[in-house]
Amino acid sequence: MTNVELLGYPVLVLNASYEPIHVCAVRRALILLFKGVASAEESKGAVLRSASSQVPVPSVIRLLEYRRIPHTTRALSRKNILMRDHHTCQYCGNKSGAGDLTLDHVLPRSRGGPGTWENLVAACRRCNNRKGDRLPEEAGMRLGRRPKPFTLHTSRSLMRQIGGEQQSWRKYLFYEN
Repeated sequence: MTNVELLGYPVLVLNASYEPIHVCAVRRALILLFKGVASAEESKGAVLRSASSQVPVPSVIRLLEYRRIPHTTRALSRKNILMRDHHTCQYCGNKSGAGDLTLDHVLPRSRGGPGTWENLVAACRRCNNRKGDRLPEEAGMRLGRRPKPFTLHTSRSLMRQIGGEQQSWRKYLFYEN
């Protein structure tokens, strides 16, 4: 694996209290380590090499000073809606790439439906076209789950999703044993 490929891998960022707060790329994690703002808690086992040195690639880093993270919601965006819904159509349950999914207003805009977390869901093109300008019940469709805004639980769920099978993240993200 090349250095360029390694620089894009995800790294879990912990607050000084070991609370998971963010996921960044290896490139950003190395900057935080070199600046002395963070320390490496776990390593991927890979090494980045230069002509004169080598650096272990971090998997988990921890900030050295506690940062108060304001309780804010994530920005309402297509990317965040798709991540919240795990790139899955909320009507038929098919998982797709971001290019194959659309955003559907559960209560259509033509009927006064707002563009909010609670009214937007990921939908495949087929289901979105089938539903059209109707409520899901009117179209004979059912939502897989009610759309909700991001919460701390949703953020941790996304961190788990991004981390995939990285065993080194498990103890920080409160997995069930």
